[in-house]
Amino acid sequence: MGATGWALLSAFFAGLGVVLQQKGTMEAPDAGSAGFVAAILQKPVWLAGGACQLGCWVCQGIALTKGPLSLVQPIISLQIVIALPLGVAITGQRVGRREWLGAALVVAGITAFVAATNPASGRSTAPASVWLVAGGIVAALTALAAIAGARSRPAMRAAFFGASAGILFGFQAAVMNVFVEVVPDGVGAILSSWSTYALIISALGGFYFLQSALQVGVLAPAIATSNAACPITSVVLGRLVFLETPQRTTGGKVASVVSVALLLAGLVLLARGEAGQHSRAAIA
Repeated sequence: MGATGWALLSAFFAGLGVVLQQKGTMEAPDAGSAGFVAAILQKPVWLAGGACQLGCWVCQGIALTKGPLSLVQPIISLQIVIALPLGVAITGQRVGRREWLGAALVVAGITAFVAATNPASGRSTAPASVWLVAGGIVAALTALAAIAGARSRPAMRAAFFGASAGILFGFQAAVMNVFVEVVPDGVGAILSSWSTYALIISALGGFYFLQSALQVGVLAPAIATSNAACPITSVVLGRLVFLETPQRTTGGKVASVVSVALLLAGLVLLARGEAGQHSRAAIA
């Protein structure tokens, strides 16, 4: 099986996993409570979703060994199209034409954005000062999205929390470039490297915000914003931290603008869709 087949399998596992995890989070105490994480870790349906997510990562890794990121990432973003009908069947989501159109625009926007970026190789390392600035910006954007989400209605809350998760996952992907250079030097180097702890913090933060987004009970915007924020954050950090300059023609620049417009339009439709009226009570 080639890169396309593995990427499609990864998208399926991701879509199924996020729906199963959503069901588990919606049966747990509020995400702001002390027992939230412990509660979801005891739910078989959530653990099954976690196993699916693990399958997603394995398949994604295999796909990337067989094909470029510009092919694999857009295919994996199809997980939102897979998750929506599964959400209807498993968690009782209400998905109307607005959600389907929004999902299609998000997928088209991500695909066009990744394809048009085409960055040239930059540096493999960056000064500590650059990472400090990048980390500060990521932390600020994550916090702003989380605060906005806490003050918003359900659909927008899921969207903002999903964005927080995506930003942190995108930062995690950038830090991974540093971490993999440390691993061959052994356990001592791993434990003494800042990248190890940055990975742990960003992974735990992304995990928490994604589960908080899913618990809201509005599946589409939670997945869409997480999917969108992650690659966009990775590309921006690649540009700012690793100096990966996009090699765009005039047409490529136009495509980038159009892709962002499609993405934003899709997110707006998802946030204002019928699913925004969905209640956690429907799962009970």
